[in-house]
Amino acid sequence: MPAKKSKPLIIITGASSGIGAATAQAFSKLGHPLLLLARRLERLQALALPDTITASVDVTDAAAFEKAVRDAESKYGPADGIVNNAGVMLLGLVQEQDPKEWEKMFHVNVMGMLNGIRVVLKGMIQRRSGTIINVSSVAGRKTFPNHVVYCGTKFAVHAMTENIREEVSGSGVRLVTIAPGAVETELLSHTTSGAIKESYEDWKKTMGGALKAQDIAAAIVYAYSQPQNVCVREIVIAATRQAP
Repeated sequence: MPAKKSKPLIIITGASSGIGAATAQAFSKLGHPLLLLARRLERLQALALPDTITASVDVTDAAAFEKAVRDAESKYGPADGIVNNAGVMLLGLVQEQDPKEWEKMFHVNVMGMLNGIRVVLKGMIQRRSGTIINVSSVAGRKTFPNHVVYCGTKFAVHAMTENIREEVSGSGVRLVTIAPGAVETELLSHTTSGAIKESYEDWKKTMGGALKAQDIAAAIVYAYSQPQNVCVREIVIAATRQAP
């Protein structure tokens, strides 16, 4: 039997650092039991949050993803929310970039998100309640230099989230897109080009510094915390001095 709880289960992917970790801490403070997924298990465990299950899961592994969710639901009851936050940003020019980097971004940013949606959506439709929050990017709304494939994956996140939202809106299930601008996280470290990383850091300086992960977590919690009949479809959030 599921353990008694005052608030429902929230699932967060990419929870070992950055936006995912900040979001986990924010929902934990509100009293939600959590399922935290990432490849770096020790980082998840170091968060030391109460009523939390941690699992080393690659979001591109659909079977492992589903098993982790079902195990958590057996303890805490059905998931009421999922934050599909896991992602990679590998910047580069298409004519120079290794196609393996394209594949990795599409596998994690798109297929990983779809795996998360698939594992919870049927149950949410049956219960006529639930919230799916997909972390995209400003790069899912406009293009940037060196971002071609990354932009492609994030445009896909925006399109798929909105399309599914339309399809399931009659069931009372909410889908939300969070589109951050530059944020101080480990995301840029995935890029292999030193020159691109240096240029990106210089760009952040022009805006007086990027947002903190906690700023994005607050937006996620805000969207989730609205009454179920209120769907904040999209939040675009960036530093005030970030122009594009």
